Amino acid sequence: MGLSVRLRWFLRVCTWLGLAFLYVPLALVVLNAFNQSRTFAFPPTGLTLKWWHAAANSDGVTSALWTSVKAGLGATAIALILGTMAAFAVQRYKFFGRSSVSFLVILPIALPGIVTGIALNAALATVIGPNNFGLMTVIIGHATFCIVVVFNNVQARLRRTNGALEEASADLGATGLQTFRFVTFPVIRGALVAGALLAFGLSFDEIVVTTFTSSARIETLPLWIFANLFRPNQAPVINVVAAVLIVMAIVPVWIAQRLADDAASSRF
Repeated sequence: MGLSVRLRWFLRVCTWLGLAFLYVPLALVVLNAFNQSRTFAFPPTGLTLKWWHAAANSDGVTSALWTSVKAGLGATAIALILGTMAAFAVQRYKFFGRSSVSFLVILPIALPGIVTGIALNAALATVIGPNNFGLMTVIIGHATFCIVVVFNNVQARLRRTNGALEEASADLGATGLQTFRFVTFPVIRGALVAGALLAFGLSFDEIVVTTFTSSARIETLPLWIFANLFRPNQAPVINVVAAVLIVMAIVPVWIAQRLADDAASSRF
């Protein structure tokens, strides 16, 4: 049944209003990164690149950026290993409590970040002591929710993959490692890349869990932004950093979406 002309126009207007609600504030952040005025008057009083030079020469920004990169890479590595193993266990094997395992793996990303942060803070403080918090505890905290995106991507790919291919490989004399290398890994490679990109993106911009699992000597980029948000001299630099993060976020999401589309179009 076709839609009437009025309904089509109504849906178009609603779509554009929704997109404007989402992306106009982001566009203003990018515009303010070039705004010559510190007060961010609109329209801009002039365009300048001096805030970009200030951000590039800021030791706080570069140190926080490198900390976020290390935390993201560490959390992504853990998520790839544990998320992939959990996906294979749930999708390829039948055992008692399989649905419960799947639920428990997915649960952390559904919980409010502050709940996860408090729980991790209490658990880590009991095990290693509150004075030993550092980059590793941040990585562990981020990995708890990064595992979910890897798990979901790999499990979705395994659902669309015929397990008979792996059985045929084993029947032909291949070892488990050979089967994984030549049969399974090429199938799930796109899901692994997409899951890794999304996991890194989640870790990179996390602030709530980081607050509860880091120490005073560890400052990620989101923590640096939050700490300097209300300092007038740092406001233009923060807009530059935010603009860079917007661009950096677009790339992995676009790649992950393309990989997901390619996976959906290729079925066994």
